[in-house]
Amino acid sequence: MQLLQVNDLCKRYGAGEARVDALKGVSFSVQRGEFVAIVGPSGSGKSTLLHILGGVDRPTSGRVVIDGTDLYQLDESALAIFRRRQIGLIYQFYNLIPVLTVKENMALPLLLDGRRVDEGRMRQLSETLGLRERMKHLPGQLSGGQQQRVSIGRALMASPALVLADEPTGNLDSKNSAQILQLLQTFHRENGQTLIVITHDESIALQADRIIAIEDGQIARDEVIRR
Repeated sequence: MQLLQVNDLCKRYGAGEARVDALKGVSFSVQRGEFVAIVGPSGSGKSTLLHILGGVDRPTSGRVVIDGTDLYQLDESALAIFRRRQIGLIYQFYNLIPVLTVKENMALPLLLDGRRVDEGRMRQLSETLGLRERMKHLPGQLSGGQQQRVSIGRALMASPALVLADEPTGNLDSKNSAQILQLLQTFHRENGQTLIVITHDESIALQADRIIAIEDGQIARDEVIRR
């Protein structure tokens, strides 16, 4: 079943001689439960694409439909609500709130939405992520790998339809990178999580079901590597 549909997506910055076309007519779809890696050189447009898929940056033209909702037909308020409920974002540099505990950071999307925190799901995620003994710690008291685990927990806490990760191992050493990759595989394969990852890490890309290569703002290759 199709979860994401991207149609003729364009993103332009500036005008005249300063104009930059970051995306040029990008179109693809993602099935529910699929793990897609998006790869490409720096400046190719892949991070711009991820931010538009995540409702963080609006396209110049084109459509993004997630689970039947056309994102950019929503006003800013409705888009913010949809993003909190249906899209989980994992950043390279964690983006945790330094004055909040691990538990509070993980619960933040629900708290911002005025929803009750499911303590059972919180316990389950903290166990899977290896954070059970760290729930009262502040981000500054954690290692980089632990902070990224909190970022993953925050992205998954609301059980979103789609999880987007922007270079999730880019700020980690090889040991922590391998652990984060294993966690992403666990949530994808065991829980059927739909996952799109922007990465320069070949080991992550090769674990995906499918690799989309972006070059100069366009799809250069779209290859299914496992079914």
